[in-house]
Amino acid sequence: MPQPRPRDHVPFSHGSPRRPGARTFGTITFAKTERRWLIRCEPHVRLRLKRVFERVHKGSHDTIGLSDTIENARELAWFLERYPMQMAAPDRAHLNARAAAHREKETLIATILARGYRPRRFTLAVPAREYQAVAADLALRTGILLIADDLGTGKSCSVITALTDPATRPALVVTLAHLPRQWVEELQKFAPALRVHVLKKGTPYDLGEPFPDVIIANYHKLSGWADTLAPLIKAVAFDEVQELRRAGDEQRPSQKYAAAQHLAAHARYVFAASATPIYNYGDEIFTVFDCMKRGVLGTKAEFAREWCDGRWGKRAFVADPKALGHYLRAQGLMLRRTRAEVGRELPPLQRIVHTIESDRGAFDHIDADAAGLARAILARSDAAYRGATREAAAEFDMLLRQATGVAKAPYVATFVRMLIESGERIVLYGWHRAVYAIWAKLFADLEPAWFTGSESPSKKHEEFRRFVRGKTPLFIMSLRAGAGLDGLQGHCRTPVFGELDWSPGVLQQCLGRVHRDGQEEPCVAYFLVSEDGADPVMADVLGLKAQQSEGIRDPDAALIEKLEVDPEHMRRLAEAYLATRGDVPAPPESEVAHG
Repeated sequence: MPQPRPRDHVPFSHGSPRRPGARTFGTITFAKTERRWLIRCEPHVRLRLKRVFERVHKGSHDTIGLSDTIENARELAWFLERYPMQMAAPDRAHLNARAAAHREKETLIATILARGYRPRRFTLAVPAREYQAVAADLALRTGILLIADDLGTGKSCSVITALTDPATRPALVVTLAHLPRQWVEELQKFAPALRVHVLKKGTPYDLGEPFPDVIIANYHKLSGWADTLAPLIKAVAFDEVQELRRAGDEQRPSQKYAAAQHLAAHARYVFAASATPIYNYGDEIFTVFDCMKRGVLGTKAEFAREWCDGRWGKRAFVADPKALGHYLRAQGLMLRRTRAEVGRELPPLQRIVHTIESDRGAFDHIDADAAGLARAILARSDAAYRGATREAAAEFDMLLRQATGVAKAPYVATFVRMLIESGERIVLYGWHRAVYAIWAKLFADLEPAWFTGSESPSKKHEEFRRFVRGKTPLFIMSLRAGAGLDGLQGHCRTPVFGELDWSPGVLQQCLGRVHRDGQEEPCVAYFLVSEDGADPVMADVLGLKAQQSEGIRDPDAALIEKLEVDPEHMRRLAEAYLATRGDVPAPPESEVAHG
């Protein structure tokens, strides 16, 4: 007579035991401390499992591990319909509950995003637009949402709309160093009844009574306040969340990232906003979401296997950005609407790439050093530059980009002055202090306003006010200093890029300072590019990076270019520089060794 199975080891079947004697193909155990499923099954089933779950390690043999996300639970439950396996009763109940949670979330997301859906009513001094209320409704119903709507469509209003729900308060809003004042103004405009406090120091102090409804901090203050605020806040909103795209590494973790992840783990609601959450390569989206909710996209290794062809190095390319973009929307993790979709289309933006002259003499004093560094970069063929080679790449980048900016700075100034004399008011973007010094002399009579990395937040605000009040026709801004800044659109329609950035996300943020909600005139953006130095290679690389960013944010948008470009742009820059000198670099060490 066959022995009965133990009561706590019942074959899986959506919450009810399979009939006695039915065949099973293996066992599944839930490792609670590791938060993952351990699957042991017959070889042919294991092969099928690896094909179904792209994220599992293809080299796994006896045991396959799978992280405990609700999506994985749903698909694992589906897989077990075809290949039943034995499970302990508590593990079976956990799997069923997680799969049911995914079904419910999928239905909820489809309902909210369906055409004609009416979001809940929110009480604000200035009513939210319907698409902003939809974003707030979805964020409150799911508990986690990245709002990646087009630049200038009012993502901050969507967040504030969600914060009118008492269940989210006290709340913490984290933003860039120059934006707390702007957030205070937005909160006063839309929700004046909320008590708002801006953190003044990076170390904790008494916030008084009654306790603030909304606390505003910049990212640099997070590490000092994380332990104090974590048990108090119910919601955290990360504005310009691209600040969290880098986590550091195990040896040198980012304090900012660790603090943000700690706060998010303790909050009931986690919101994020950025039209450009991807600044460089697609793997950054994993880092952002893993901060918002650890494990929501599985483990880093799983994400790499499923979306990055298994590679995760210094730069990991997402193999299919469009597919990942659709996936994030389907899972209700990211909401990205275009201006056309929300009925907030702007006057057209025309991008003009204009080739200008440059002073070749500016490269003469760096030539010997730059050539030596270029040869050092090309001396090794490995993609991840380490040690001295990595330092050489950083120094070469700094030397050549600055020389490029200096070489074309007078010609940029001439072009900008021509635009100003024709009646335009200009936002001019640059990066290097040596370039700013040249512009300061050439534009002295215009008394330009400055918004770079050298001014304090209060000084930045003062300079911003000078420009918008018409005290000067020229606003000189650092490429990476003005993300999220609002208010230029009513006073300028012509941004000019006097220097370039490696990241298309940075350039998109710069365009969004002018081409955003409230702009009533057509905009023309000028990208002033020289034929010498770093500009030609940077312009080429930017095309590929834009493909990574735009594909994820807007999967149906046309990609800028489809190019097979080596992601190690420093090698390309080194090769291009030596080519202009007529140098032929020696073959990399590995090629010599294997010759």
